[in-house]
Amino acid sequence: MVEQPEGRAVWVDESRCKACDICVSYCPAGVLGMKEDIHAIQGMMIEVVHPQSCIGCRDCELHCPDFAIYVADKGFKFAKLTPEAKARGEAVRANHFRKID
Repeated sequence: MVEQPEGRAVWVDESRCKACDICVSYCPAGVLGMKEDIHAIQGMMIEVVHPQSCIGCRDCELHCPDFAIYVADKGFKFAKLTPEAKARGEAVRANHFRKID
């Protein structure tokens, strides 16, 4: 497991990630997205784009087949699911899981 970066609600071990985008598809708050990465297996890599919007639902972590994404412990102060975050999550899914800038 990659050690939790200080103050981060969610983080990724890119060495384990195969960019299957399952975690992105489950994120209700649009925290995650796929970015182009020519060095990655499929030319894409997961990116934590909006860490401040993580609601701590753990759906990304629980559905990752490679155990490559982690969510902070329950004691962490997570965000609430705002209408803006929910809309961003829907936009990311509609954009084939690519990040929305």
